[in-house]
Amino acid sequence: MSAPAAVLASIPSPSQGVWHLGPFPVRAYALSIILGVVLSVWWGDRRWQARGGRPGTVADVAVWAVPFGVAGGRIYHVITSPSAYFGSGGHPLRAFAVWEGGLGIWGAIALGAVGAWIGCHRRGIVLPPFADALAPGIVLAQAVGRWGNWWNQELFGRPTTLPWGLEIDPAHRPASSPQAATYHPTFLYESLWDLGVAGLVVWADRRFKLGHGRAFALYVAAYCVGRSWTEALRVDDAEHFLGLRLNQFTAAVVFLAAVAYIVVSARLRPGRETDVEPGRETDVEPGRETDVEPGRETGVEPAPADGVATQQAPEAEGAAVASGGEPPVAHRPTLDG
Repeated sequence: MSAPAAVLASIPSPSQGVWHLGPFPVRAYALSIILGVVLSVWWGDRRWQARGGRPGTVADVAVWAVPFGVAGGRIYHVITSPSAYFGSGGHPLRAFAVWEGGLGIWGAIALGAVGAWIGCHRRGIVLPPFADALAPGIVLAQAVGRWGNWWNQELFGRPTTLPWGLEIDPAHRPASSPQAATYHPTFLYESLWDLGVAGLVVWADRRFKLGHGRAFALYVAAYCVGRSWTEALRVDDAEHFLGLRLNQFTAAVVFLAAVAYIVVSARLRPGRETDVEPGRETDVEPGRETDVEPGRETGVEPAPADGVATQQAPEAEGAAVASGGEPPVAHRPTLDG
């Protein structure tokens, strides 16, 4: 009776993750990535404008950052899992099959940052404040993108009988545990952790006015902590270094680098940037001309030139005579002799 109960109290996996519209395949993995990117750009644009940036800048930079990030994620995955593509029975051309899954977050962030720098440079802005505005949106995109692993039945953890165990079809089970029906849903653990990281960054950014890349560094450090323990649960093949899965080792190194950056940056450049994007016209109404004659809009005539006094208006002269006073003397321009 215990076995059926364990099956009933579990998370089912999708029976398929690909649908066809005629000859065109629609993959749930790709849809998860695309949805994450859309949410990241939308949220990042709102945060960028709140910091003083211009609307549309985030989308323009994303045109560079997203392709670079996808390429970087794929390159990291292939380098750290070479046997599937270049080992015995591997297929080298499948290294380009991004739609089949396999994007390493470390490579995506590293090369995506290069693309973002290019986009920022073209817009005349610096990268650190832009990265701070994007940080919560990036980790939100990761939280959404992780559900692509659920659709593909991949990157799950060790076998478990916990009520939230993930059902895995026999075809996707590892050779070490072909009889186990449920496994740790590491995709869900990491997705929930990422949502918590997004909330942490937003709170800390408001509380401490993080700037100069420190909000982004906080996201990186907090993500590394969660990635370390979820990585320890996974049973998929991975390269090892110093007794750790390569992704665990990378997370430890990146965590230390992010914390060091926060500490050093806070001492060298405290506070937050105030002018993140030049040229934003925040006080000009749409369609209102700004290049007009000085003083014309307020009704104030321009100040007289040096050495020349203005004549009294005829109305003022008449008012002085009517009141019994002497008419004011009209001052004429004088030349220095």
